[in-house]
Amino acid sequence: MNPPLCSPLDELGLNLTRRRFFEQGSHLLGGAALASLMQEGAAFGNTSAAATGLEKVAGAVGPHFAPQAKHVIYLHMVGGPPQQDLYDYKPVMNDWYDKDLPESVRNGQRLTTMTSGQTRFPIAPSKFTFAQHGQSGMWVSELLPHTAKMVDDMCFIRSMHTEAINHEPAITYMQTGNQISGRPCLGSWTSYGLGSLNKDLPTFVVLVAQSTKPEQAQAIGARLWSSGYLPGEYAGVSFRSAGDPILYINNPPGVSAAVRRQTLDGLQALNQRTLEQIGDPETRTRIAQYEMAFRMQSSVPELTDIASESESTLALYGDQVKKPGSFANSVLMARRMVERGVRFVQLYLNHWDTHANVVGRLKNGCKDIDQPCYGLIQDLKTRGLLDDTLVIWGGEFGRTVYSQGGLSRENYGRDHHPRCFTMWMAGGGSKPGQIYGETDDFSYNIVKNPVHVRDFHATVLQLLGFDHERLTYRYLGLDQKLTGVEHARVVTDLMA
Repeated sequence: MNPPLCSPLDELGLNLTRRRFFEQGSHLLGGAALASLMQEGAAFGNTSAAATGLEKVAGAVGPHFAPQAKHVIYLHMVGGPPQQDLYDYKPVMNDWYDKDLPESVRNGQRLTTMTSGQTRFPIAPSKFTFAQHGQSGMWVSELLPHTAKMVDDMCFIRSMHTEAINHEPAITYMQTGNQISGRPCLGSWTSYGLGSLNKDLPTFVVLVAQSTKPEQAQAIGARLWSSGYLPGEYAGVSFRSAGDPILYINNPPGVSAAVRRQTLDGLQALNQRTLEQIGDPETRTRIAQYEMAFRMQSSVPELTDIASESESTLALYGDQVKKPGSFANSVLMARRMVERGVRFVQLYLNHWDTHANVVGRLKNGCKDIDQPCYGLIQDLKTRGLLDDTLVIWGGEFGRTVYSQGGLSRENYGRDHHPRCFTMWMAGGGSKPGQIYGETDDFSYNIVKNPVHVRDFHATVLQLLGFDHERLTYRYLGLDQKLTGVEHARVVTDLMA
């Protein structure tokens, strides 16, 4: 008679020595006592979703308190938009044209290799005119006329800052809370915490929009929407801008839905057997993802077909809205996704790495985003979705006030600048009409209310119903969290 099959985990347990058992179990009694005390104390301090009676999606951690935002649309402008040309108005710089940046302002700041060899750091005032708008009096560049009409719906942060000075670590930092890749991103933490509202679509979707006039672009890859050490089911699902939205979602020629169903049933049986034998949670993820892919064969075509949208709605987003992969089309897709229960939509748009030709690139880039952003906010508001959908706009850092390369009144370049940059939010419990933070006359250093990347993440998690200190996942013996081990604060002034 053959011996029963043992999984590798079972074999490991059988092979443990008596000495090893007592070594590993040295804290068992203490752990049991602690667990007992925690259960006794639950009635006094437990603020989990179950304890507070908050709605919790099956399989999710659940919020610590009532969330103000149930969905997120995060618009990441890859490359770092120049804050002083868009939102951080610095008229004093007109008197400093072509004068060197004072060392007292730079104060020994680290420079990139692209400008560290320059013999001069000449000031480049913004070529664009600004005006104040709305009751908030927010200064907005002439490049963003549609955005200027909705400043009282927006919450501006003009004092964002980061330690990262190069794109790869800076983007990774903004997305995952760490400059080193391999950590879960904000979208994955949201999926882990809140769970799915639609069994036929992913909880977390990624879109990469195409600029109408692309120049220099930064690499964008799956490392940015990875689930890191969280289970694979919380990773983002990337939708393509051309062809099938998701590779292989449609059946090959000659393969019917019945045959596909039979194939998946066979794969599921094999995966289930593997799961029972080995116990790898990634196998469970694989089973769930196969089933999701099958359901998406009907849900995705309906999602991506915008023929049902009214002409008045399409007109809100501008003349590029019917072009697949455009920013306008992508933000419309984002609205359609949250409308159908997708929790988190991450949208990337390259084009913002303005080392040269700031004037030309900004005109094109702002034309791509201005009306679509306005259309998105108005569309969400009309449908009653803005109250619980948090829209985030921003890059990974700012740009320097001094020019990189040649300088003229008509054009200039700007290098990376981590010390200050501008982001904005709208809806989802963010405070409308708020203008938070202030920089010096050079848009170089923060002089009031700094907001670090960690602070921003803590605030977003707060809006989603989570205490950033308590939304954790056990990995490598530590309770890991998005905001890491350094201090982070929730910026309550950004919240309604």
